[in-house]
Amino acid sequence: MAEGDKRKASDLFVECLEQEGVEYIFGVPGEENLDFLDSLSRSRQIKLILTRHEQGAGFMAATYGRHTGKAGVCLSTLGPGATNFVTAAAYATLGGMPMLMITGQKPIKKSKQGRFQILDVVSMMQPITKYAHQVASSDNIPSRVREAFRIAEEEKPGATHIELPEDIADEHTDSRPVPRSIVRRPTADEKSIAQAVEALQNARRPLLVIGAGANRKMTSKMLGEFVAKTGIPFLTTQLGKGVIDERHPKFIGCAALSAGDFVHRAIEDADCIVNIGHDVIEKPPFFMHNDGTRDSRVVIHVSTKTAEVDPVYFPHIEVIGDIANAVWQIKEAIAPSPKWNFEAMLRYRAAEIAHTARLAADERFPIFPPHAVQQIRDCLPDDAIVCLDNGIYKLWFARGYCATKPNTVLLDNALATMGAGLPSAMASAMVYPNRKILAVCGDGGFMMNSQELETAVRLGLNLTVLILNDNAYGMIRWKQANMGFADFGLSYGNPDFVKYAQSYGANGYRVESAAHLKELLAHCRDTPGVHLIDCPVDYSENDLILNTEIKELSRAL
Repeated sequence: MAEGDKRKASDLFVECLEQEGVEYIFGVPGEENLDFLDSLSRSRQIKLILTRHEQGAGFMAATYGRHTGKAGVCLSTLGPGATNFVTAAAYATLGGMPMLMITGQKPIKKSKQGRFQILDVVSMMQPITKYAHQVASSDNIPSRVREAFRIAEEEKPGATHIELPEDIADEHTDSRPVPRSIVRRPTADEKSIAQAVEALQNARRPLLVIGAGANRKMTSKMLGEFVAKTGIPFLTTQLGKGVIDERHPKFIGCAALSAGDFVHRAIEDADCIVNIGHDVIEKPPFFMHNDGTRDSRVVIHVSTKTAEVDPVYFPHIEVIGDIANAVWQIKEAIAPSPKWNFEAMLRYRAAEIAHTARLAADERFPIFPPHAVQQIRDCLPDDAIVCLDNGIYKLWFARGYCATKPNTVLLDNALATMGAGLPSAMASAMVYPNRKILAVCGDGGFMMNSQELETAVRLGLNLTVLILNDNAYGMIRWKQANMGFADFGLSYGNPDFVKYAQSYGANGYRVESAAHLKELLAHCRDTPGVHLIDCPVDYSENDLILNTEIKELSRAL
């Protein structure tokens, strides 16, 4: 290749991203990214989404990955720009969302600025990513970019990181992008399938537990067919919501609480549990007993990787391979058994539905959380996407919001970070512009990335932000009271959220009654643009409902 055929390294980097099918790069560029930014400006495929903070950009990229299965890409400069990615990196890695972070750096071959702003970003990122690499030669860009995408997207998905120093970005090279390969996951061993089928056939009260790793389109389809053939009841973890339509008559609930809920009574009744896509990052929905005696329940682990052993998780049978294919194999080999009896499990579910219905009918003001959950469910179509920030309301949504499709309730029960609700809704609105998008945030979590309202307005997105407002860090305040501590240090004041939204060019509203909330939700659903609803919320009975009443009722059954 002639010298004139060489291209700038930053141009090559962008070509590699195009080869990977990248549509968006979310971020806040800096001085060290200017070569890359110049190359990006000439891309006809990739659009730069300029955000107001790197954390928001990272959350958007991670959510893009969660929806599409393709690594979302975000960009920052060195130093403080890179450190602002840390929470988003952990969010993606713990939550199983494929993402690539690109950060800038001062020249590594010769620099006249000493140590100004220089941190060892690669070492910082290594513990919270699946892969972190500094590009030291432009010739290696194609292989390093391909590797970052490969690792980010393979199971378990997560964050990867590439640092592109200024002087490397300005080099010239004759390298070319590396094409993507076609990959098929290995299928589970036949003997492990036979062991799982035998355990199920010998059981009397088998049960499916659907976890984070099962939240894939093909797995959802196969699980639906499995339940249709066998009639075995199923429950979900928080990250497994919606994998099978929760209106299904064999759905027995979401394990939102750690223990003591109706769904836990059903789990205790099971003698064979098929745990599909389990990840120890989630709160375990059942507890195995490591007391020197074998638990009478048989636990079958179905996943793409072997089980991480934990004091409360050490399965007896492991079926390792592509989850959807493994479920299909078990379905094909199994026959419904006349010994199976699910009456008790379904009775617990019926009791939970009746209990939740009574709570949801409470039209007090400020709004009672179960009533807000029901109003939102009644308002939104089945394919709407609800993006939850992190707070006490997350438990109410996990328990009471009926998810009918995968990834329509975006819960973070892995890192469980505040501040992700609004950016997640924005990315959802970009991936699915024709679907209804609602972010549900506490006032505390919303304010952590509220500046991204400007980004949402600038992008012309259609979404609604519902702020559940209690002027406090409500989750921790609830825990504080529950543990017998005095009420201290967790209350604050808020801006006028209506005026705050309007100052960004969004539409702002304040709820004045339960009936008014219903009206506002419908109006925002049917009206294009960015909307914010300030909704006063009453958390006064959280402890009674979540800790006392539910446990007493479930025990009584």
